[in-house]
Amino acid sequence: MIDTTPSLSLVILAAVLVAVGVYLILERSLSRIVLGFSSLANGVNIAFLVAGGRAGAPPLVGEAPAEEMSDPLTQAMMLTAIVITMGTTAFMLALAYRSWQLDGNDEVQDDIEDKRLAAMAERDERLVRDEQNQIDDAVAETFDETQDDSISVGDDR
Repeated sequence: MIDTTPSLSLVILAAVLVAVGVYLILERSLSRIVLGFSSLANGVNIAFLVAGGRAGAPPLVGEAPAEEMSDPLTQAMMLTAIVITMGTTAFMLALAYRSWQLDGNDEVQDDIEDKRLAAMAERDERLVRDEQNQIDDAVAETFDETQDDSISVGDDR
């Protein structure tokens, strides 16, 4: 019978990577969000590794008894998670690079709707829109980077 007790060091490593990942994802810089997402994904992969138990014989029928084989589901889940993480990280890196090209930084901007909801929360109001779906005048006066007249379409700076 195979010992299925998890390694304490792997459990601690997974917890630390997930904690660091969550902390970095809550930052406003896209480069930190990318690093946090990668750290979180690696922590989850290590948690999959811990959940799969100790290493055993290859999961091929007829090679070894079933109780000595390693879990193939864990391996498939880890491989899938690695591929998804790689694609998502590449997409986020492209977003960060494009943001840096346009603005010179990779800071995540506040949304006009976010500012409207924050102002309503300060006034302790409920979210009620009028019939034309209008935005508050005070929030509408905020700077919108998509409406900047100094940057023309096709301008690479």
